[in-house]
Amino acid sequence: MKILRNYILREFWGPLLLCLGVLTFLMVLIGNLKRIADLVINKGVDIFSVLQIFIYLTPYIVTYTLPISILVAVLLALGRLSGDNEIIAIRSSGINLLKLITPLLVIGLAFSLGLAYFNDQAASQAHFAYRKTLKEMGIKNPTAAFEEGVFIDSFSKYVLFIYHVDQKRNRLNNIRIYEPQGEDRPTRTIVAKAGEFITLPDKNTIKLKLIDGTSDEPDPENPTNFYKLNFRTYFMNLDIAQMQEKVVDKKYKEMTIRELRAAALKLQKEGITPAPLFTEIHEKLALAFSCLVFMLLGASLGIITRRREKTINIGIAVLIIVCYYPLFIGCEALAIQEYLPAALALWIPNIIFGGTGIFLTYKLCAS
Repeated sequence: MKILRNYILREFWGPLLLCLGVLTFLMVLIGNLKRIADLVINKGVDIFSVLQIFIYLTPYIVTYTLPISILVAVLLALGRLSGDNEIIAIRSSGINLLKLITPLLVIGLAFSLGLAYFNDQAASQAHFAYRKTLKEMGIKNPTAAFEEGVFIDSFSKYVLFIYHVDQKRNRLNNIRIYEPQGEDRPTRTIVAKAGEFITLPDKNTIKLKLIDGTSDEPDPENPTNFYKLNFRTYFMNLDIAQMQEKVVDKKYKEMTIRELRAAALKLQKEGITPAPLFTEIHEKLALAFSCLVFMLLGASLGIITRRREKTINIGIAVLIIVCYYPLFIGCEALAIQEYLPAALALWIPNIIFGGTGIFLTYKLCAS
């Protein structure tokens, strides 16, 4: 039995590691390709910082790719054994199928328990570190935090609106700078056709050179009024200390289960129903235990289909995935909107697919 167990596990580990590596890489790359390209090409962020982003994103992506990889691997492993009639030979020798797949189920349970801890700690902290890294990029290279066509209030005293940003040349076009003066006082406005940034990191300052524009200047006789001043070049300093002082708050997905429970308790004391927090707790756990569910379902389907062809087994895996995850998202929405308790809603997909796997396994073992 030990030889047979090791033989099945060898068939399983190879596809698992290959599928996990390929899927994780593709999901990190494809899911964030636009943002990464924008950071490198348009905003001048160095490639090492981009690699750091990749590293921080990977644990969160593994939350989804590991269960999928387990499903594909067990379908391929047992599908090949079944297609080559090795399952029939094993059963003919008097070995019960439950004993055959028990090592795989133990591995599925171990993965689920490990992924539950991984989701709670590593994935949450890594995603939070990813967002903090993006903020730090904005401090080291302030233009990386700028977007065209939006109001930028990252600088003390000033609000900027830039129509076009050329990150490669550190050049700005069509700039408007607003300096609010307080209640009942007009806002000072500076308009320029172009501008250039000169970063002074030691002084926490950006020196902004404005070209060809107008500036509102206080009237010496009546400081509450302004007069227009035309200029060819105009220099001003932007303080980036405010950018550094801004604290990156954790989102729910970046909190550990302990932090989520503490936040939920605080909201309950204030008379607020913390449904999104409970939803996040059960989402972390339910996604983790999808490893065991997919292992159970995949093992039974791999034996039943008796298909050696990899494409058919991968097709079965895709069918399960496109049914499971939309159902999971729908149940998550029901929990957030309080139509169902989170403790029930988030576990419905696992109950359905796990129950199907148990039923199929029972039929196989009983036949």
